[in-house]
Amino acid sequence: MNEALAYCGLVCASCPIHLATLESNTAEQEKMRAEIVRLCQEHYGLAYTREDISDCDGCRSESGRLFSGCRNCAIRNCARQKGLETCADCGEYACARLEAFFATEPDARARLDEIRRME
Repeated sequence: MNEALAYCGLVCASCPIHLATLESNTAEQEKMRAEIVRLCQEHYGLAYTREDISDCDGCRSESGRLFSGCRNCAIRNCARQKGLETCADCGEYACARLEAFFATEPDARARLDEIRRME
């Protein structure tokens, strides 16, 4: 399994929060994090502040650097509790929680559906 794929089907390697974590230029990193706040509000209706956007190595990371939105994610926590590689491996796929998520992230569904087809 690609460690850059989140349980829900998002690609952590292309996540703006992860990309900001990797940015070495502090001024550019701050601009990226401000843009993340805007995107979270517009795309998900989440009222994050700049201070809420912490470093993140991906939701499957064990390093301790995990964005609070990932740490508190019900989908992530469910998959980890069940010991799944991704939600595609769940007998309850796609649950109501995932269906609601897929409404805003249809590409995540396509990735997980592809994993299910390959199994």
